[in-house]
Amino acid sequence: MAQKGRGKERRPVSVVVVSDVHLGTVGCHANELLNYLGSINPEVLVLNGDIIDIWQFSKYYWPKSHTKVLQRLMKMAASGVEIYYVTGNHDDLLRRFAEQHLGNFHLVNKVILELDGQKAWMFHGDVFDVVTVHSRWAARLGSMGYDALILVNRLANFLSMRLGHGRISLSKRIKDGVKSALKFIGDFEKTAIAIAMEKGFGVVACGHIHQPALKKIVSEKGRVTYMNSGDWVENLTAIEYHRGEWSLFRYRDHEKEFEGQEHADKDLEEGATGGPGGVSATVLDFTMPERSGLSQRKTNYE
Repeated sequence: MAQKGRGKERRPVSVVVVSDVHLGTVGCHANELLNYLGSINPEVLVLNGDIIDIWQFSKYYWPKSHTKVLQRLMKMAASGVEIYYVTGNHDDLLRRFAEQHLGNFHLVNKVILELDGQKAWMFHGDVFDVVTVHSRWAARLGSMGYDALILVNRLANFLSMRLGHGRISLSKRIKDGVKSALKFIGDFEKTAIAIAMEKGFGVVACGHIHQPALKKIVSEKGRVTYMNSGDWVENLTAIEYHRGEWSLFRYRDHEKEFEGQEHADKDLEEGATGGPGGVSATVLDFTMPERSGLSQRKTNYE
């Protein structure tokens, strides 16, 4: 059943996958994410890594809108939404606490959802990044450079919009112009697809590379749907599953629908409420209640 939010009915969605929000950084589009989260009524929300940017975390920069995102997530969990926080490389400090389950909130390193008879494998994807795995200092240095580029990009977009031109993406232009970057993205996708086919998954969803994608791959080894949820720094994208179909949501394509909309419900000003529920660090699978006439989904974290 659709719920109402800010005078409008929230759109029902079975599963939503969001990644690479990077809360705590200047590049994070927290207000846009609040608009999006306030417009949907998901049964399952997968936060597929790099939600909080612990690498760049600073007590000198944490806007109110970033706090509201966390409050929104807590409110969603309290209202019955199953939330899976999958750890990424920018929030890898949380990996030591993985497999913790607090009511509807689950902190995991990866998750497998059974959706209408098909297994969907979801993880951040930094395990495929050689630099992140074997040279953390280089990865952190690159992250700082990327953040600086995003800051410059925001200034460039401000000037471009004032002059009546459209938005530009400096990082995208750099990626498209550097063969090694294109090769890395291509290799990342091929690796995820190959392993998913080998393990018998029908769907694989990653984040990490900030490249939103939804591709159906068919080969002699099998077939798999590869997805990347993109990010909320440049692309402002999410993956949605509803009525047996996957789709890629692009905030920019719906921007007019959110014009003049407040970034959060009034109750977020007062903080989120709701009981914590039971805690279990040993649960490996459970069956979620059936909703919306869909088949039951079995979830595991192995």
